[in-house]
Amino acid sequence: MATIEQIKSLRDATGIGMKDCQKALAEANDDMELAIANLRKSGLAAAIKKQSRETNEGVIVTAENNDRIAIVEVNAETDFVVKNERFGQFTREIVEEAAKTNPSSLENFLHQKYSKDPSMSIDEYRALIVQTIGENIQISRVRIIPKASDKSVGVYSHLGGKIVVAVELEGDADQIALAKDIAMHAAASSPSFLSPKAVSSDVIEKERDIAKGQVIGKPENIIDKIVDGKLQAYYKENCLSEQPYIKDEKRSVSEVIADKGKEIKKNLVLSNFVRWAVGA
Repeated sequence: MATIEQIKSLRDATGIGMKDCQKALAEANDDMELAIANLRKSGLAAAIKKQSRETNEGVIVTAENNDRIAIVEVNAETDFVVKNERFGQFTREIVEEAAKTNPSSLENFLHQKYSKDPSMSIDEYRALIVQTIGENIQISRVRIIPKASDKSVGVYSHLGGKIVVAVELEGDADQIALAKDIAMHAAASSPSFLSPKAVSSDVIEKERDIAKGQVIGKPENIIDKIVDGKLQAYYKENCLSEQPYIKDEKRSVSEVIADKGKEIKKNLVLSNFVRWAVGA
């Protein structure tokens, strides 16, 4: 009789449910390789061969409830499958599950029970969809953004879910429209950092070295001013808070937020952003 460890190993190797793994091992006299071979023959483990196929296409989906916003990236082999209605249904179900259950990590999410069918985990449900659609499908990342009474979160989806951005503004819960506008800005401008304070010292030193290498031969005091100027230009290009706002390039994103704060007499703060692109 197969041990629980053998059954789990077969499940990990095939994506098949525990009961089917136990049955397959019993029929194969606990021979793991034979059990896998038999599952392949029966079609139950069709997902095995597909596990190693690259999943370069995909979509990023979002869902929200009163407590949180969930962002999930699901990948497939071809854009044709990404546009398939069954794939779309699967991604909607998965992101709604994430919003409902608030997983602490991708690994925990994949191993938790699927609420609509507790006999299988989220990952086992994924394997079932692989069998149904016929392509390798992977859930590659999940992010949960909690809501709060003094926070606005704006979410913007671009190119049918190829790029998704979420922006968080602290200080008022009624600035979702502004947060969404800034998320739209970030989708186009692709910032690497939230603000200059978020840039690591290693990156700053690297940019300083590059700048110094471009002004060799000038007096030291002039070099310092030029380097400082180039560093400010780097922040302006790569930090969301310092970028010229796409709807009004005379003001930076941080200035737009500050002006809105003055208007509503509240201290608005750009506290976080998430920018995902499929496969990146």
